[in-house]
Amino acid sequence: MGNVPKFLIITGIVLVAAGLLWPFLGKYLHLGRLPGDIAVKKENFTFYFPVVTCIVISVGLSLLMYIIRWFMK
Repeated sequence: MGNVPKFLIITGIVLVAAGLLWPFLGKYLHLGRLPGDIAVKKENFTFYFPVVTCIVISVGLSLLMYIIRWFMK
């Protein structure tokens, strides 16, 4: 089997696992409400940009991709 099918299978398994664990982990991991996330609330307007959450997710996905590439060699 080539590298692309293996990558797609592993990515699918990870996404399914993340989808199944999301409701349970959401109670303990407060992603989207971390210190450093920007929230502006006015009378009729709310702006929210999760800066720190984006950074945490980016680092986590980068580590995951590094581990997957390491096992694919």
